[in-house]
Amino acid sequence: MNESRAGKSKPDTRRQGVIVGKQTSTGSWIGAVVVVVSIVAAGIYLARKAMHAGAPPPSVPAASASAAPSPAAPAALHPIEQAQIAPATASTSALPALDDSDASVAAALATLAGGNDLTSLLVRQQVIARIVATIDALPRHDGLAVFTLPARVPKGAFVIDETAGSTVLGERNYARYAPYMQIVDAADPQALVAWYVHAYPLFQQAYRQLGYPKGYFNDRLIVVIDDLLAAPEPTQPLPLMRSKAFYIYADPALEARSTGQKLLLRVGPANAAKIKAKLRAIRAALTGRVLPAVPASAKTASG
Repeated sequence: MNESRAGKSKPDTRRQGVIVGKQTSTGSWIGAVVVVVSIVAAGIYLARKAMHAGAPPPSVPAASASAAPSPAAPAALHPIEQAQIAPATASTSALPALDDSDASVAAALATLAGGNDLTSLLVRQQVIARIVATIDALPRHDGLAVFTLPARVPKGAFVIDETAGSTVLGERNYARYAPYMQIVDAADPQALVAWYVHAYPLFQQAYRQLGYPKGYFNDRLIVVIDDLLAAPEPTQPLPLMRSKAFYIYADPALEARSTGQKLLLRVGPANAAKIKAKLRAIRAALTGRVLPAVPASAKTASG
């Protein structure tokens, strides 16, 4: 299955805002990604099963023999040292080994969640590796494997509405992301970036173990943020069409968008606007450069 599908339907699908069958693909980790990796990747929707039912879950990508950078590795485009953080927020505590980091990372993220319930959302095994693998996949178009998600899926099922004879994404879907958005709202970008900078060696090690021995995770993070900020901002409900057992966006231009951009469309305009505001603040802290908001004239009526 392909990530681009907007939702699954059954032959006896009901209309007028009624839940469309049972959604068997994976959902969102909006707030968790904001807190976990210092960016937000909107409601993750996976329309691809990562394993057969009943099969043991595979592990997050295994470590390579060495995470040491090659002498010929190119210079980072966005060195982590350029991040703008207040001296008072910088931590000097020793980092654990990557394989032993889950407990301390989960504790730090719970604090950054601002008192909101992150415990019930976060997958507490291989936290850093899951974050890195998921973030790396967002600008692409081939979806994500279930076992790489750093947070649990949202409750509820996919909903459609019928408007003037057109099938559209139901606005009641947006409420499913409320627990994640509470974390987004509470997240302090400066505190997030300060923690991320301190923990960066763990992210960098996991990124190289993922298969990028000469790459820099912070460079990839900026690419992901920029891709998410470029997501369209529709002002009207998004039309859908049936594709086999799933709904996809009726507009081919929307259906051709990256995984991350289509996820921002899925969470709704109000939630997406909050996420983008956090992303701009995080990017500014990481690079020292403030990006302007998208002008109203660049927004689209249907996506």
